[in-house]
Amino acid sequence: MSIDLRARPQILFVFALFVGVSYFVADKLALQGADMIAWKGFGVGLLALWAARHAEGVEGWAITTILASGATGDVLLETHGLVPGALAFLIGHLLGIALYARDRWRQGWPIVVACAAGISVIGFGLTGAAGVALYAAALGGMAGAISLGRFGRLPVIGAWLFVLSDLLLFARAGVLAGSVLPDLLIWPTYFAGQALIAWGVVSTLVAEEDSARDDLHHRL
Repeated sequence: MSIDLRARPQILFVFALFVGVSYFVADKLALQGADMIAWKGFGVGLLALWAARHAEGVEGWAITTILASGATGDVLLETHGLVPGALAFLIGHLLGIALYARDRWRQGWPIVVACAAGISVIGFGLTGAAGVALYAAALGGMAGAISLGRFGRLPVIGAWLFVLSDLLLFARAGVLAGSVLPDLLIWPTYFAGQALIAWGVVSTLVAEEDSARDDLHHRL
């Protein structure tokens, strides 16, 4: 049975928002330990769980996997370092390109490629690292793919907030070294981005499933 996201309270989604906001507060209070690592991953992890509860097809499980990759990356960054964490996010971005550009690739590929190239150049310019440029290409491609518009405005805003968050992360080691801006903005822009992507994509998929079900009912 499908759920109208606009008609019913989404307690799990709201709880995910609470966890994400409260983690930011706890981090600014300089709390440390294993609990903080779990807390960090729990916010986007709950978004993935929420998406899984609404998943009815391949695309529903794809957005679930994308969010789960983000949650995994959040934890791996703390426990295993930059490369394993970035690989988890990279998997999510590549899967995101496939999902968000589906059925629109033929007309939209120039936008995807241009965004991938642009963010890659910026990432390399901020860090001078080829690995960052490769990751940033996938990040920009993801944002470009979701900007093709199938899922509405909210996830587009969310994807570019995600991009901003990562660019701030890159800049923290260079042009913004010593600035308070990255520490203040990286988590809020990242988590808000993930939440907007989750809500926009899942609600669109649920609406499409409902529409297809209604069409089938009328035909019968």
